[in-house]
Amino acid sequence: MKNLREQTDAKIAEGRLNNPDFMKGVDAAIEEAKAFEQGDNAIKVGETAPRFKLPNARGKSVSLDNLLENGPVVITFYRGSWCPYCNLQIRALQEILGDIRKLGANLVAISPQVPDGSLTDKEISSMDYGVLSDQDAKVAFQYGVAWEVPEFLAEHMRVDRGLDLEKINNGNATMLPIPATFVLNREGVVKWSFVDVDYRKRAEPSDILKALKNLF
Repeated sequence: MKNLREQTDAKIAEGRLNNPDFMKGVDAAIEEAKAFEQGDNAIKVGETAPRFKLPNARGKSVSLDNLLENGPVVITFYRGSWCPYCNLQIRALQEILGDIRKLGANLVAISPQVPDGSLTDKEISSMDYGVLSDQDAKVAFQYGVAWEVPEFLAEHMRVDRGLDLEKINNGNATMLPIPATFVLNREGVVKWSFVDVDYRKRAEPSDILKALKNLF
């Protein structure tokens, strides 16, 4: 079975084949973002992760402090369920969830999407890990991974894909998180991280597991 990097590379190759002009624009936008060193402000290994309280799919508040009471925590920021690269990542994380829990850790995924009541109780109950709503990307800002989407990409999502991010994210149509993953020990200190302004690249699940094993 392909690892996550191989899956995302295949998705990128598909995009280059089917929509080469758009992908060239994405490459240019990413390079410009890197030129401004976006992502360099992300919290670093050895720093204490900012505390937060965010609503889950049921609208119930979940705090990082409560998660840490049960052991180490893996936090991953993603753009939303509308993003194909995010969906590849979420499925890949689901596949290693059992291994994460065997290591005594919790996994939580954070996106700007609002808990809009579209999920039934049965669907929510079937979710194996917490999905939290970070409206206005406030926690993403705290972690240094918030990114103002270039107009080129915003227009593509709005016009070509018919995505109303203002509605999806409850008013914020331009601010999304840089895909990032942080492994915290039970004291809340960052022991490993992956941050890349290129939203097509994600933390490899095997690297996350290795980081968790290194905590012990």
